[in-house]
Amino acid sequence: MSEMRWNVVIAGLSHDHIWGELVHWQNLPNAKIIGVAETDTRLTERFANEYPDVPVFSSTEAMYSALIGQANITQIAAPNAHHAHLAIEAFENGCNVITEKPMASTLEDADRMLAASKESGRSLMVNWPTAWNPLFQAFHASLDAGDIGTIHYIRYRSAHNGPKEIGCDPAFVEWLYDEKLNGAGAFMDYCCYGSVIAAYHLGLPSDVTGLRGRLAKDYEICDDNAVITMKYKTAIAVAEASWSQVTGYFGGNPVAYGSAASIGIERGKLLLLSGKDSFTEIEVTQPVYPNQNGPQYFVNHLETGAPIQGVCNPLVSRNAQAILQAGLDSSNSGLTSHPDVQSDI
Repeated sequence: MSEMRWNVVIAGLSHDHIWGELVHWQNLPNAKIIGVAETDTRLTERFANEYPDVPVFSSTEAMYSALIGQANITQIAAPNAHHAHLAIEAFENGCNVITEKPMASTLEDADRMLAASKESGRSLMVNWPTAWNPLFQAFHASLDAGDIGTIHYIRYRSAHNGPKEIGCDPAFVEWLYDEKLNGAGAFMDYCCYGSVIAAYHLGLPSDVTGLRGRLAKDYEICDDNAVITMKYKTAIAVAEASWSQVTGYFGGNPVAYGSAASIGIERGKLLLLSGKDSFTEIEVTQPVYPNQNGPQYFVNHLETGAPIQGVCNPLVSRNAQAILQAGLDSSNSGLTSHPDVQSDI
């Protein structure tokens, strides 16, 4: 790593992922958190207890004003609907931006973020937790290497028993359950994972069908279960989401079927299936720097110029947002939808 000092500011604390990301930033020897902006006093009190030497601000405007010219990275951990505003503001203040998944709450906002990144000359990265999972890294690498031949089917299910039920912070639950702030419910929170896998390996589909509904919860919520199906020229992809799953998973997840073989993650193993029942366990190694977490990867990108690859690439994440938008439009209309191709930004 270079001797460049990365001064990091945090825009929001209401995304539960941020507490792990703060540790990752703290563990980087050439990065320092120099400010945080959040309106929820309960969250800022927690932050102040854990990071007493870092100034806390009631708004991002106040933070950038007080730290003018000092920050060069902004980590966004706020409601999805705020990502675009916060990213654009960060670019205008000379910062590179890393934001928690999904990229935004709408495709329009995702495109605004891409345009602002390009105009500012600053980097934008979307932090997907699965990107740092060694099993997922090996799964993606195997597909990239062509181990299963031409991909004909990909499926991924993301599920648990609901943000409130599994003990997420009340501030996180509040905006996850708000359709305007989140973009939907379980549909946006968890179909995004399957959508970004499909966007990375297959690109944009020609046709998208979405289904969502409140199937299990006895309180008002826009949706607690959802499915997106994506049709490609030679493949079909499926993204599933649930906030009512009380168990673990059955079968491979994710799983991909190809012209030569199939592959899936099952019970902590990555298995390659050739023929009817010839399973081979693929060796999975633990990631090393810079592939252990988002802050590490982003800093390495900024220092070396190495491209942001895989699901964290902003164009891939943008196409995932296009799939989500088309799926949402389809679920609302009852008709098949067609995702927008990215413009020339």
